[in-house]
Amino acid sequence: MANNGIEWVDIIFNWCVRLLYDWATFFSITYEEINIWVFIVIWPVLTLALAAWTLLLLRENRRLKSA
Repeated sequence: MANNGIEWVDIIFNWCVRLLYDWATFFSITYEEINIWVFIVIWPVLTLALAAWTLLLLRENRRLKSA
């Protein structure tokens, strides 16, 4: 699989690829499909949700400081 010359990076990358293959098998979809779900759908949705949550917490923090 990976061979960029940095051993620990290659180990982690290979582990992640194997994990994605296992998830794809578990969900009866292909590796490419699980890649799309994880990196094009789930990750951006989680990022937006966490950004919104952070903004709400900042607003709440400011409100509590001013009270």
